[in-house]
Amino acid sequence: MSVIPTLDIRRYDTDRDAFVAELGAAYREWGFAGIRGHGISKELIDGAYDRFRAFFALPNDTKMQYHLAGTGGARGYTPFGVETAKDSRYPDLKEFWHIGREIPRDSRFADVMPPNLWPTEIAGFRDYGYGLYTALDQLGTRVLRALALHIGLPENFFEDKTDVGNSILRPIHYPPITTPDVPNVRAGAHEDINFITLLVGASAAGLEVKSRAGEWVPFTSDADTIVVNIGDMLQRLTNHVYPSTTHRVVNPPGDLARQPRYSVPFFLHPNPDVVLDPLASCITPDNPSRYSTSITSHEYLMERLREIKLA
Repeated sequence: MSVIPTLDIRRYDTDRDAFVAELGAAYREWGFAGIRGHGISKELIDGAYDRFRAFFALPNDTKMQYHLAGTGGARGYTPFGVETAKDSRYPDLKEFWHIGREIPRDSRFADVMPPNLWPTEIAGFRDYGYGLYTALDQLGTRVLRALALHIGLPENFFEDKTDVGNSILRPIHYPPITTPDVPNVRAGAHEDINFITLLVGASAAGLEVKSRAGEWVPFTSDADTIVVNIGDMLQRLTNHVYPSTTHRVVNPPGDLARQPRYSVPFFLHPNPDVVLDPLASCITPDNPSRYSTSITSHEYLMERLREIKLA
């Protein structure tokens, strides 16, 4: 079976052309790659996971105090059985928390990027949660530099398009499966909405990526590797040069399904007013423009959130 590549991002500074070529090839083929050598400390990652687990262990009544009904889960807590993969019969078997970008409340984007909530019951939740948010935002910028170079754009092309992006850190808790009548898939087959997603480890196996041949390929990364994949907004902007690949989270077999699973993806979004028209450098005679209408990233986000029952 094919293997999804893992690359050391430190090579961007020592062997840039080769790294950009290899990373670009991985994303053109898979829409996924593992990134190691990222410099995000184990202490920050482990400390954040500890606090996220502690929050999910709180009583439901306590957690629901942080659920903002009618907001689509933009900030704070979303309970089990709400989000549903597009066209899926079953809601995903997960609860999650959303941390967004801290922006001045007089920002032009304040109406679509609300302030964060912070649970007072968990010491250090804000420091570790927003610390990890910031570290992943910076790593995402580094990945986008390489992706820009690979398609003939200036290295910093994406930076003024993501510097106030509506990006989200989403700690997720998948509970142990304790009944025989629950479907095998914890998170249904889907593509991500945003530019790129950075997944910080996972406490159990389960992530699977659909290959071009239609096979489900397991991708369980090493502890020091962050999984980074393309989302639909970047697929649209690059006219499908970078594909947004279908993936899912399945239950491992046997007793492993009886264990909880935690994961922390960071969804890196463009600024809300970025127009997602295909880039001229990605339109060729062999790859004509696939889109005839314009849409901003915020309009696209709201359209997609309605599809998965979060708006």
